[in-house]
Amino acid sequence: MRYVDGFLLPVPKKNVEAYRRMAAKASKIWREHGALEYYECVGDDLDVKMGVAFPAMVKVKRGETVVFAWIVFKSRAHRDRVNAKVMKDARLTHIDLNKMPFDYKRMAYGGFEVLVTA
Repeated sequence: MRYVDGFLLPVPKKNVEAYRRMAAKASKIWREHGALEYYECVGDDLDVKMGVAFPAMVKVKRGETVVFAWIVFKSRAHRDRVNAKVMKDARLTHIDLNKMPFDYKRMAYGGFEVLVTA
């Protein structure tokens, strides 16, 4: 069964284009190392009336929006192999986390076993 890494993060609206450029590069790197699919989505309809809204989950501040992202792998073992390669990729090893176009300290992340597909 496939495996998914999921991300939820706050991004200042003024940085969405910079984030998109960064995500496009990351997408290419993850896919080159074997990820099956890679998605980065920016919030559009976030004012929900039930449950906990995504903005509340990552403590969105004024002028921020939410990015919901996921990467699909063949399995958890495949994810671990791909991510190990990605973390050693020279295109990423120089990144300064404090210069990211979002607050990485408020990012939510987790690995998920696929429960249902359609």
